[in-house]
Amino acid sequence: MVDIAHQAAINPASAKDAATTRAPVPLTSIEPGQWRALAQRAIEPNGYYLPGWELAVSASARGRSGASALAAFDGPSTRLTGLMPVISLWRAWRIPLPALVSAHPYGTLCSPLIDREAPIEAATRLLQQAREAGAHALVLNDVALDGAAMNSLTQVLGRDGLTPRVLSSYIRASLDATQDGETLLREALGAKKLKELRRLRHRLEEHGPVAFDVARRPDEIGPALETFLQLEASGWKGKRGTALVQHAGDATFIRRAVPALSETAQCEIVTLRAGATPVAAGIVLRHQDRAFFFKLGIDERFAKYSPGVQLTLELTRHLCADPAIASADSTAGADHPMINPIWRGRFAIGDVLVPLRRNDPVVALIHGALAAHGAAYAAARRAVRLLRK
Repeated sequence: MVDIAHQAAINPASAKDAATTRAPVPLTSIEPGQWRALAQRAIEPNGYYLPGWELAVSASARGRSGASALAAFDGPSTRLTGLMPVISLWRAWRIPLPALVSAHPYGTLCSPLIDREAPIEAATRLLQQAREAGAHALVLNDVALDGAAMNSLTQVLGRDGLTPRVLSSYIRASLDATQDGETLLREALGAKKLKELRRLRHRLEEHGPVAFDVARRPDEIGPALETFLQLEASGWKGKRGTALVQHAGDATFIRRAVPALSETAQCEIVTLRAGATPVAAGIVLRHQDRAFFFKLGIDERFAKYSPGVQLTLELTRHLCADPAIASADSTAGADHPMINPIWRGRFAIGDVLVPLRRNDPVVALIHGALAAHGAAYAAARRAVRLLRK
């Protein structure tokens, strides 16, 4: 890997160290059955690191293909106990320093899969795998800061006298799906706002009976996905050129991932229709007892009826009525104007720098390079916003 190759310029390795350096394995080398079994035992759900999803991302998604993996195995049984998809720091941000970065699975959650039956052992082996690959640090993007996976890694680091450093963080909306849906919505939005949304729904019914559909079976999921893709491309994402269907690699990824997860009942597509016309649709992943709201597409011709909000209200009722789901991750950004007022649960998401050796000066170099890159990226985003005004 390019960043590991640059290590010689920073901290030349001895012949003995070079002999023990092992690159992360290709993601495709992980046996899918072992991966699925680990996902069932994972200490923390992450629908975006399910094999049907992440393998499809790595196969063709724009800018996200060709990921590698840190893989932990239980020695006596050779059972897979930990999995962390990664890429090099060079590939992530063109920084020529020896670190590995979370492979981004399109959804904004990169918490690794760690076996709940042996979390400390699995976390220990993952970190050791990173060291053996020549990395001086891991950069874990978009991890649940108080999640069980990060807690396991932090325990192991503390035992070795190491402390992870949070580079950035924000608070994200989530849903407590153990509550009664109607009660939750009433407490979140208030009677006045719900009354206004009911009025808009009645006006939407002037275009035909409003129906909420859930596609789960493989024979249902294909047509529902195409409806979603058309809706997403018809809106502002299409105008900006960021809709999934507008890029061949992204379209291939989503058309592979969604049917693959539907085979294991881990994906559904929800659609709101007015008569025969779809006005909003969303993709929802499911892992263990958690749902993940991936993307939403709307027909902007019906924007005055708040179709995205109307769909989210129905999705909230749907998830709260499902005994298999205890919570839902919005996977949305901070202060999201649509989802935050509806889903009032909150948890912290962040990017974390994980040192792999004590008193390592290279980690300081990595941290400084990441800070400089972050400042440059923020400046570029501000310039783009100004140009769009």
